Amino acid sequence: MLHKTKTMLIASVAALCLMAAQVHAVTPSRQAQAFTPSPQMIEQFKQLPKSEQERIAKQYGIDPAMLSGGNRGASQPMENPNLVNARGEFAQDDASGDRNNKQEAKEDFDFKQDSQKNELKRFGYDMFAGEPTTFAPVSDVPVPSDYKMGPGDELKVQLYGKENQEYSLTVGRDGSVQFPELGPIQLSGMSFSEARESLQQRIKQQMIGIESNISMGELRSIRIFVAGDAYKPGSYTVSSLSTITQALFVAGGVNDIGSLRNIQVKRNGKLVGHLDLYDLLLRGDASGDINLRSGDVVFIPAVGSLVSVTGEVRRPAIYEVASNETIGDVVNMAAGVKAGAYAQATSLERFNDNGLKSIINLDLTTAKDKQLKAKAGDYIRVKNASSQFENSITLVGAVVRAGKYQWREGLTVKDIIPSVWGDLSPTADLNYALVVREINKHGDIEVLQFAIGAAIADGSLKENLVLKPRDKILVFNYDDTTQSRFELNKLVKQRLAKVSELKGNSLLGDDLFKAGFDSINFSAQKKYTAADIAGVVMTDKNINEEQQLEQKAVANEVSQMLANLFDDVELVKLSAAMSRSELLYPIINKLYQQAGTQTSIQIVAVAGKVRHPGLYPLSLQAKVTDLVKAAGGLVEGAYIGNAELTRTVNSGASSDIRHIAIDLQSALIGDQQANIAIEGRDVLTVQTIPDWQETKSIEIRGEVTFPGTYNIGRGESLKDVLTRAGGLTQYASASGAVFVRESVRQQEQLEIKKLANQLRRDIASRGVSKDGLQVNYSDAQMMLADLENIKALGRLVVDLNALNLGIEEADLQLEDADVLYVPAIKQTVAVMGEVQHPSTHRFKAGLTLDDYLTMSGGSRERGDDSRIYVIKADGSVMMPQNSLWFTADTNIDAGDTVIVPLDTDYKDNLTLWTQVTGIIYNTAVAISAISGL
Repeated sequence: MLHKTKTMLIASVAALCLMAAQVHAVTPSRQAQAFTPSPQMIEQFKQLPKSEQERIAKQYGIDPAMLSGGNRGASQPMENPNLVNARGEFAQDDASGDRNNKQEAKEDFDFKQDSQKNELKRFGYDMFAGEPTTFAPVSDVPVPSDYKMGPGDELKVQLYGKENQEYSLTVGRDGSVQFPELGPIQLSGMSFSEARESLQQRIKQQMIGIESNISMGELRSIRIFVAGDAYKPGSYTVSSLSTITQALFVAGGVNDIGSLRNIQVKRNGKLVGHLDLYDLLLRGDASGDINLRSGDVVFIPAVGSLVSVTGEVRRPAIYEVASNETIGDVVNMAAGVKAGAYAQATSLERFNDNGLKSIINLDLTTAKDKQLKAKAGDYIRVKNASSQFENSITLVGAVVRAGKYQWREGLTVKDIIPSVWGDLSPTADLNYALVVREINKHGDIEVLQFAIGAAIADGSLKENLVLKPRDKILVFNYDDTTQSRFELNKLVKQRLAKVSELKGNSLLGDDLFKAGFDSINFSAQKKYTAADIAGVVMTDKNINEEQQLEQKAVANEVSQMLANLFDDVELVKLSAAMSRSELLYPIINKLYQQAGTQTSIQIVAVAGKVRHPGLYPLSLQAKVTDLVKAAGGLVEGAYIGNAELTRTVNSGASSDIRHIAIDLQSALIGDQQANIAIEGRDVLTVQTIPDWQETKSIEIRGEVTFPGTYNIGRGESLKDVLTRAGGLTQYASASGAVFVRESVRQQEQLEIKKLANQLRRDIASRGVSKDGLQVNYSDAQMMLADLENIKALGRLVVDLNALNLGIEEADLQLEDADVLYVPAIKQTVAVMGEVQHPSTHRFKAGLTLDDYLTMSGGSRERGDDSRIYVIKADGSVMMPQNSLWFTADTNIDAGDTVIVPLDTDYKDNLTLWTQVTGIIYNTAVAISAISGL
């Protein structure tokens, strides 16, 4: 019997759940109704085992929390379900989709359209960016006292006192509730507060000793219609507390042509209210958002006049305007203009009566233009203000606080930089600073030179210049090599990263517009430059094409940064780390640009014995000493008795060069006759003291009495320095001395490059000859690579034995950085090259060349016996007198190296390869000889 009862109980609960699910499925998807279990179902569900509860809930899609009988809302917070998905997740009808695709394609290829116009969006439509799956507002919300009762509403009545009872009273279709002990009570048409008061009075009068507490239970659902240009128009079931905005959300908002300004509510065919969503979105006014009743129609008309606002406004968008709204109202809708706007130059694009566009200039600071009536299709563009500063002073260079400063009447340099210790960098040059001043509206400049130290110290007007608006003060470092440039290089790297991002994978460079223009500009001439010496192009093979492009990109970016130095806020902050020539770059560049046929270029140059030789701007009333100060002053070795000033003299029809001798010493001590004024294009050359030389030294290592570094004077010879070094020791091998010179190394490197170029041409000519390429191309390239990677040593053959005998021809005049290495006496002879076993043998007097070759196993098959040669210990090369029968005349001494070269005819007839192998062997032997260096 118990088993049958359990089975019937499970079946009844399952049937009830199935019926509820079917009823829920029949309900339209747009209706905001959810399945609510009855109290009887909850009680029966509680009596089932837990496993059965889970099975039924899973099988019929029921939330167990709904049937648990717990107090919902008391222990769990109420949460709105996720009922809105993005519109993009749902496919629209095909016609609409085709229309949108065509519109997008038109915009993609319509290059006449303004990109800003395409970026503008309709204001307020983001509010309805989602598509609702259903609409189920939270029911546990406070009910207003003026809520009108109607059929389907539920009242919760709690009686306490003499009796304790709870009732759930539902308003019937006749508008009354059936109270168990009081009978039917009519509530239709009453507000909730009136109904509650009426019920409490009836209970108090007819049920003596009983008090009551009345609240709203479940609210009724009402049927409304959303028509017009809604995203999904139709009939919806919503809560009786719903308003116009909630109805809009139910329908997914408005479509692309729907209006936000005139949403209407019609009841029984009459207009009972309208809502302007702009009041809600712009001013937070929801007074027009009235409550809906069953049968109401929310009608969305087509959009009215549209006006676009862009530029320097806070909220650029497309706005819908009413018939009486003005341009000022539209700008207010856009949240007003930004601080950087120039409202006086606002432009209005409007279609005229002829169907053509016209431009109307507006001044939004005047009431007249703001009161201009807005029309459909208007496009308002609020222009931006200029980025230029008015009445400002720019300070850059070796200062603590570089940047912009306010200008006022009578402002001086000392007012901007009052302290040497607190405002200047420790490395600032106190004798040279510049003020760059604009002299006309074209931006032409003039340069004033002053001593910043004197300007701060005594404040005299001669140095403490009175500043004018837009002046730029440049303070330079005395020594450019002591500055930390980490942050400066970091800034360049960041800028290059942005340029590389713009460039992408384009092969045309970062300036695509210029690349396109050059392709159609037939008059453009390409310039090719190459640094060559003696007909050999001297390029660094270690820099590939990618690195060269990177260097070009860095040069272009740094050039642009320096050209805009005074307007680049980030670069101005880091200008203290910039060198003198870098700070002068924009000034020199501007002076070049403003020079013409009527005015000479205001640039001068300094060369010779000065700290910073180079180009400098010609300052007003500049003299020779001013130019010396600009170059950082004289350096050691400068000849102050005489300097040369080279001047270009233009007579209009011809140009001539004139050299002027300057008594620099007199000019520096204040002689005004010697301190002449300089002119544009002048070049001042500070000469060197006669017989002056920089500190020069050579290094002597090895078997000398006092090895070390020796300072040398002009004309000093190797014999003199060896005498100062105490001469050779008894263990020295004079014939094996190695002498290395830098100038010789450079010449050898040049010869190697010549040989590599010649070999490359020979290989190329072999490739196009009738015989074809007779050698493996990859092997030839490997040989070329080996040859080009050889680093010349610069070994010069010296004969110390002859020098010790007093033979003057063996002496050698020394140069700076020469190195002499005197090895110890060697007792070995090396055999290298194409022999069976290359090795080093102990020297034995009387052994011939053939004997040493035999000791190394003889020549290989591809060894060239006819070209065997001997590298003597002193670096000279000896060719045997007879390559077939070696005689006793072929002397082999200790320290010699025998070379058996490769027989190139064994592999091909490219005889030049013999020279290649010879150079490689000679270099290897030289490296071995000076391995002790």
